[in-house]
Amino acid sequence: MLTLGIDSGTQSTKGIVLDSESGEVLASSQSSYELVSGLPDGHLEQRPGDWIKAATQCIKDCLASLGERKAEVVGIGVSGQQHGLVALDEEGNPVRDAKLWCDTSTVSQCEALAAEFGGSEGLIAMAGNAILPGYTIPKLLWIKENEPENFARIRTILLPHDYLNFWLTGKYRMEYGDASGTGILDVRTRCWNRELTDFVDPRVEAMLPELGSSNHPHGPLKPELATSWGLGKEVIVSAGGGDNMMGAIGTGNICPGVVTASFGTSGTLYGCSGEPVVDPMGEVAAFCDSTDQWLPLVCTMNVTVVTEKSRALLGMNLNELEAAVASISAGADGLTFLPYLNGERTPNLPFGKGVLHGLDQGNMTPGHIARAAMEGATLGLAYGLQRFRDLGMTPQEIRLTGGGSKSATWRQMAADCFDAEVVCLESAEAAALGAAIQAIKTVGGEDYESLAYRLVRLDEASRCAPVTHDRDFYTERMQRFSGLTKTLRDGGFL
Repeated sequence: MLTLGIDSGTQSTKGIVLDSESGEVLASSQSSYELVSGLPDGHLEQRPGDWIKAATQCIKDCLASLGERKAEVVGIGVSGQQHGLVALDEEGNPVRDAKLWCDTSTVSQCEALAAEFGGSEGLIAMAGNAILPGYTIPKLLWIKENEPENFARIRTILLPHDYLNFWLTGKYRMEYGDASGTGILDVRTRCWNRELTDFVDPRVEAMLPELGSSNHPHGPLKPELATSWGLGKEVIVSAGGGDNMMGAIGTGNICPGVVTASFGTSGTLYGCSGEPVVDPMGEVAAFCDSTDQWLPLVCTMNVTVVTEKSRALLGMNLNELEAAVASISAGADGLTFLPYLNGERTPNLPFGKGVLHGLDQGNMTPGHIARAAMEGATLGLAYGLQRFRDLGMTPQEIRLTGGGSKSATWRQMAADCFDAEVVCLESAEAAALGAAIQAIKTVGGEDYESLAYRLVRLDEASRCAPVTHDRDFYTERMQRFSGLTKTLRDGGFL
């Protein structure tokens, strides 16, 4: 049995073909696209048609690589960037370009929602999450207030992966995982919150598609697409999900105790829970996952952006940066780097700035600055991990993805800061792999535990365990890091 996994991201779409028996990735492809240019600051949009062109190219490339074996493809799974708003008219065509997860033009709409429902606390009580500018529903309110003619034309709203599923099947549907990032799904009951939708507009309820289990298929592939691609007549499209939800499946993060950490430009931490994990402080997003469980998630805005900016400042290549960090002992001899170059989401510092604190004649060297930068980015994620522990989650193993995870020095630092074993995956495409695995489950019925055991492969050579001395040191360092952040924030300096 072969399945296609498609991951439609912010910069490109990636496709893979997975053999369900051997676990081998038989083919892969990638197709890039751009953001819409010329928009005001804070407005980040893409054309949904570009996602379809890229997905079509990836699928055709992958199938061409398979040759005659493409007849064995029985399922397709789709992962997509979370939170984006795809607004469709009566004929199913986009009314306008899609506003993305990174679009921050909706601050005033978020403030209006919070003011109406008792602030973040009130919103969390209603649906489990505060409503942030990245989420979907304030984007719809923005269109109503700023583009009333477009709003009047909207008949259906979808998320990016739902739109690709609609293209593949002709069916409107949402599953619980990605839907939980809209801001209007009560994650405890997995039902839409009518008070929130009505506040935006009484028409919103009718715009929402069928909502259902992530374990149920989205539908069969359109016959015309199957014929065009030379596939059989009974190819099934699985429910799919947001990129973090599919990344959880692709890293085997489908039972409590495993946490996935992404070391990209920004960072994410997410785990699996058999019950909703609602953070009264709103720092941990209370999402559903795409296996009909829950996916508590923390997002930080500053991970490899910190090390890359520092590397450029210091004039180092990657190998030189690695050597410089490794040459300095834990704690960088008292130098602390608060890494908030892009502001921060966790903790909530939307206008935050980076800070180098504790400079003296001994630690004002390139190596110390490089070490402090990497430690700051890691402690930023460790702050989120501590919020997991505060809410009763106990991570036993952390699976690393993203460019930063390629650094052996950084992996050990992560194990020490996180106080948990860390390990990388053999596959770098966790979301596409998760989508392909979900398609296997949808078609074949095998449970996720056995699929993960067979198909998610850990790179044991990359495994790092905490070193007792450094672990204890970073526990104390975390207190200083958090205290410095709080002092500067409360004083109006962050």
